[in-house]
Amino acid sequence: MNQLEDLIQSSSLSGNPLRVLSSFLEQQKNLEEARIINQMKFVGYVLELNYDTAKIITSDPYKIAVGGIPRGSFLILVPVDFRGVPIHFTLLRVGGVSPTPLSNHVQQTYFELHKKSMPELDVWTQSELQWGALDCDVLGMFYQNATQSDKISFSGDVNNVVSAHRYLVYSPNYEILNLIINGLVKGKSTYELGYLRATECQLTTSRMQPTEVKISVDDFKGTRTAMFGKTRLGKSNVVKLIAQSIIKASKEAHNVGQIIFDINGEYANDNPQDGNRSLRSAFKEECVVYALTKRPGTESKDLRLNFYEQPDSCKSVLSTLLDQDKQGANYVKSFISVVLPSIEYVKKSEENDKVRMIRKIQFYWAILKKAGFPCNESNLKKIGLRTRNISGFDPGFSEAVRMKIYNTNKKEELKHKPTTLDELVEELSLLTTYINENSDNELKSSSKKPLFDADDLALLGFFDPKSGSGPSILRGYLQYHSKDASNFTKEILDFVDNGKTVILDLGNATDNIRRYFSDLISQSVFRHQEGKFVNNALNNNFVQLYFEEAHNLFPPNTNDHTGIYSRFAKEGAKFHIGMVYSTQSPSTISKELLAQTENFFVGHLSSSDETRALSKVQVAFNGIEDDIQKAKTPGYMRMLTMSHRFVIPVQTNKFEVSVGEE
Repeated sequence: MNQLEDLIQSSSLSGNPLRVLSSFLEQQKNLEEARIINQMKFVGYVLELNYDTAKIITSDPYKIAVGGIPRGSFLILVPVDFRGVPIHFTLLRVGGVSPTPLSNHVQQTYFELHKKSMPELDVWTQSELQWGALDCDVLGMFYQNATQSDKISFSGDVNNVVSAHRYLVYSPNYEILNLIINGLVKGKSTYELGYLRATECQLTTSRMQPTEVKISVDDFKGTRTAMFGKTRLGKSNVVKLIAQSIIKASKEAHNVGQIIFDINGEYANDNPQDGNRSLRSAFKEECVVYALTKRPGTESKDLRLNFYEQPDSCKSVLSTLLDQDKQGANYVKSFISVVLPSIEYVKKSEENDKVRMIRKIQFYWAILKKAGFPCNESNLKKIGLRTRNISGFDPGFSEAVRMKIYNTNKKEELKHKPTTLDELVEELSLLTTYINENSDNELKSSSKKPLFDADDLALLGFFDPKSGSGPSILRGYLQYHSKDASNFTKEILDFVDNGKTVILDLGNATDNIRRYFSDLISQSVFRHQEGKFVNNALNNNFVQLYFEEAHNLFPPNTNDHTGIYSRFAKEGAKFHIGMVYSTQSPSTISKELLAQTENFFVGHLSSSDETRALSKVQVAFNGIEDDIQKAKTPGYMRMLTMSHRFVIPVQTNKFEVSVGEE
């Protein structure tokens, strides 16, 4: 390249990040002319090159000079001469050792050497044997942005391939590695996640300082992020680092609210593994905790269920609790088997079908009332469960039926129809007494059909069993109930709208209760954000959700693509809903969700089936499956984000917050 071309090239790179490549190549040229081989970053030459792979030849002195070339490390491929071509470089990733045209000859030499027990090699043979070849993947090309001269661009392919002898291969220095890892990280809100770590083995002679790996908060807002890997190897730690970076980035704008479903209580409560600092205690002003059970030292709001107002899901919760407590009486088993309809389903049903469904819900309410569960009766009346014959707490029994259960032939001796829960309990007590004493005289409806079906009788049998405790066995579950519980969803949405991080401490809850809260709050968030979208009020505000044990929420073989979690996967980005989900295995997650996921953090996976499942849905992981299976160091992850177009091996920082960082 002549001096005029050098001047033009230098001028075009003024202010562009690629100027580090120009400086690097100039430095390497000077070292080569001075024959200072041990300081050079030169690796070798190209033996074979195509658009997807490259085979390079290198020599032991070059490998030693750069501190080794481990599998998975990055190399750069540059033309011997940039004359007539804008400055650029092609990024390679080392895949493994490759045979050379002389491999058989080399093996024969080694065989003869050891067979004859030769003490050492002569200098000519040694020079021949120290050469070898490496297979590399071509990851793409870095070049100057065509419209913005101060920026760089990256393409996942290369624009041209010429003869192999026209290229040189180098191991990048710190500045170029920083450009490779962080040069494309978008946005101003960037935070250090850890440092580049090509392999689990840390034995090296390289004196180069570690390269920081940065992430952008913009990559996680409104996107899907997956955490995969065996337990205790760093998934939750990365989640805390992401949540921490979002809290810091939105401290002033308050435009990203977060909801963390904390199934182990580790985000809400201080614990030794994080230096006795939790996310909540590190950011007290930005975090709000809701807990089923208050814990010493953690300020929290009550998280309770309203067993009256969500009869379908809460009846299921009660059934699970009774089953877990091994309540084995026959009348209890019958009660457990009953499935109640939802309020919404009842309202949408035909008039004739509503009668039996409303009665079942009323029987269930009476059981709760008899067990001592407090309620807001005015709220139950506002729900609007009614037909022509039934309203409020009146089960709508005919006059003939009521005369039987009140044991009278005179209409004037009948009490007025129930208008309160206490009056409903009283009427049902008379009803169950009649049923227990007249088992051979079945009550009939006006159409001469049995008045009660099997589920009705199961509920009434639990309400007033012939023998046994009945509703009183539910009193042990009062801790999960609050008559005002329906208000906490609105509070949480208000906090999220104001950029707060809401942590739901579900550490003492059963799986069924955790699922209930996940469903309830997720549906509320979706409806809330959808309403904003319809009214063009989303602006630059986002909601970030965090799910652990995600295989329970996003099963792989589900046929329900209309559920709330499927809608998150398909429509979340449109409504500014992002989520971070964690689980041990990619194969246990819905393929539809995996296909929609933009960001990945992958720790150790022990099965080749799991790594294949991962690379099937995200082609960027092709070629590194073996490395994922072998590495077991806590915090050592393979990262792929919206900003990083290729997988970055990173040793993540440990979540530890000092007092000065709060």
